[in-house]
Amino acid sequence: MSDSFPRCLVSDIDDTLTGDEEALAELLEYASQGELFRLVLNSSRPRMSVEKTLAGFPGSYFPTDLVTGMGTEVMLEGEPVQEWEERFCGWQRGIVDEIVENLGGIPHAQEFQTAYKASFAVEGKGRREKVREAIATCGQPSLVVISGQRDFDVLPIGAGKGQAMLFVAELLGLNVARQVLVAGDSANDLAMFEISSQGIVVGNARAELREAVERETAYQASGCYASGVIEGLRHWGVIPPGGTAG
Repeated sequence: MSDSFPRCLVSDIDDTLTGDEEALAELLEYASQGELFRLVLNSSRPRMSVEKTLAGFPGSYFPTDLVTGMGTEVMLEGEPVQEWEERFCGWQRGIVDEIVENLGGIPHAQEFQTAYKASFAVEGKGRREKVREAIATCGQPSLVVISGQRDFDVLPIGAGKGQAMLFVAELLGLNVARQVLVAGDSANDLAMFEISSQGIVVGNARAELREAVERETAYQASGCYASGVIEGLRHWGVIPPGGTAG
């Protein structure tokens, strides 16, 4: 597939693509042409929640390559890749849930949970560190992802936005260093930037991401939302400078 799609953009959705509908429509038009890049969406939200958002996207192009649930679900060309989720079948999230809730964490709504993504609000840096330490010794090898002032997600080791991106790249036969670009706006996107050497930080990104990425490998766009992504794609030579899609 790498011959048909010489570049692949792996992008967060909320506040990275969404926020400027006109720019989003232009970006999707570029993606729909099928010549410049393949679009893979990588969201912290579960698949069903993401699909509701996609139903409201402008235009007729509907992305079918999705990494969802903070890298715990993968779908390519509209088909779930069960092999990915099967890797985590031994992880017992009930143990994690009990630990976090006993230490004051508040579960996010069910629509933001998956079998392998335990999502909470945990207030205060000190409390977050206590929860992290308790999870590290609970016997369930886990990855903790903290973003914003309170979002606290727990995943099985081996899951996450970055590892899922590598899995997708392998399935598509892509060379990550040469062919995969990433775009994001918050700390839960950082794992993608740590892998890709062609990143796009949108202009509205949180300081937690802007200050953590490597300047040499992450372009800091001045444009916000999808406009910033388009700006970054031009910077990395994926789409031509100036002009519009179509």
